[in-house]
Amino acid sequence: MAERNVHSVRGFFGRKSLFSMFSITSILFMLSLLFVLRSTGRRNFLYLNILPKSKILALSDEGYSHSSSQTLKKYNLFNCSSSKKVLKVFMYDLPPQFHFELLGWKAEGKIVWPDIRKMVPNYPGGLNLQHSIEYWLTLDLLLSEFADDLNGRSAIRVHNSSEADVIFVPFFSSVCYNRFSKLKPNQKKSTNVLLQEKLVAFLTAQEEWKRSGGKDHIIIAHHPNSLLDARTKLWPAIFILSDFGRYPPTVANVEKDVIAPYKHVISNYDNDTSDFYSRPILLYFQGAIYRKDGGSIRQELFYMLKDEKDVHFSFGSILKGGVKQATEGMHSSKFCLNIAGDTPSSNRLFDAIASHCVPVIISDEIELPYEDVLDYSEFSIFVRTSDALKENFLINFIRSITEEEWTRMWARLKEIENMFEYRYPSKDNDAVQMIWQAIARKVPVINLKLHKYSRYSRTPVSKGGMKSFPLPKNIL
Repeated sequence: MAERNVHSVRGFFGRKSLFSMFSITSILFMLSLLFVLRSTGRRNFLYLNILPKSKILALSDEGYSHSSSQTLKKYNLFNCSSSKKVLKVFMYDLPPQFHFELLGWKAEGKIVWPDIRKMVPNYPGGLNLQHSIEYWLTLDLLLSEFADDLNGRSAIRVHNSSEADVIFVPFFSSVCYNRFSKLKPNQKKSTNVLLQEKLVAFLTAQEEWKRSGGKDHIIIAHHPNSLLDARTKLWPAIFILSDFGRYPPTVANVEKDVIAPYKHVISNYDNDTSDFYSRPILLYFQGAIYRKDGGSIRQELFYMLKDEKDVHFSFGSILKGGVKQATEGMHSSKFCLNIAGDTPSSNRLFDAIASHCVPVIISDEIELPYEDVLDYSEFSIFVRTSDALKENFLINFIRSITEEEWTRMWARLKEIENMFEYRYPSKDNDAVQMIWQAIARKVPVINLKLHKYSRYSRTPVSKGGMKSFPLPKNIL
């Protein structure tokens, strides 16, 4: 009997020991899990007691869906207002020689800006217009000072740089290159080069530039050859560009800078009621065929497609009614070719969008405006250069696209065309507002750089070099 009691006690303590070990192990596991989740930023998982399959965790490394965004707002995990934040922009009062004087406007006395409520200086026409982005953004900032209603406005001008999100540099670099690159009599340097030198000297002397190292400055150089001399000196700034074709990645890249659309040259297709069968041309291209660099593909495609009966592939320019002819041709075509030229981008893409002609993009290195918020595959066709040069590949692929597919892309083009329209006054979500919004999406990255830049601003610099210490004897 006594022996049976001893065995019972031993069994009891054995089970108790196992239970205790299991409890301790479980507690250690939960503590480890908590530590891991905290280290990966997933604290809300435990705090809200949400299962892993819940929408609250439907976040990818790239971002979150609309539904998950709404869920996060429901649980107050976003500490910001649901209303759109207006970008606050400080604009330098650069002398008129850097901006509107380049357009022929004459300033009186010490006046820096034209009174746009009375008269807006015209930008030069023709192909100059396609790179006129700085003109439209500058006008929009000037107008913001007189605006009573911020609806539809993505940016406003502020006069205290410490209140600003970004610093805008109103240098009309593209028209400066187009019209002032040639030497005048008795000039050793062109006006274009001289103004770039003055710009670098001005900016690097400003407290705003010194404070940030230029990282919060916005400089527009949309023409591929604009700002050619100054770009390597002003590279910390955010550039507004057409592409990166003539920039080393250390000077300009998609992480730092913003791609802006060209201003289309051909006329808009207003009241477009066309359909698949009322556009008789299958594939359209008109422009320079013989190009250098990556644009040599144009010549090869010309010889491959020139004899196709429903393809229009010919040389063309803006001279002798070229714009009118291109407008009529694109408005009559189902698909419009956008092929790499001297650089990865061209205005032809934006002419196609304005024509509701589905773009066929053959440019492997192209970067596209607002592609972080706009899916171009919904209204464009992308073809790799290597595939396009295979015999019959391109024409057979285009012919295989059904009426239903084309109509869906055509309808989407009509929905998004406003995003590529430059106008004054600007309207909600047009090209001007979309560019400001793209800049605003860079602000968190700018702030991260600035905060890192100022980490040791209060720490005194020690005198002398780093003190060396002998290595331990057992280092080997």
